[in-house]
Amino acid sequence: MAEKEDTRAEFDEAVNMSAGDLEKWLVTAESEDAGQSDGDVRDTRWRYSLMNWGHDPLR
Repeated sequence: MAEKEDTRAEFDEAVNMSAGDLEKWLVTAESEDAGQSDGDVRDTRWRYSLMNWGHDPLR
């Protein structure tokens, strides 16, 4: 059971978007076009891809 608790704790630490933020994000064009690219990470496909999983690397 400790392994499940560790996994959950790691997940909770990595996910920094609320459920509401994630729902709003997932319906955007940027979310649908997410992937990886180089450059300023604020408006990159890489960041958008991570946000699709609930993690905004700029937070």
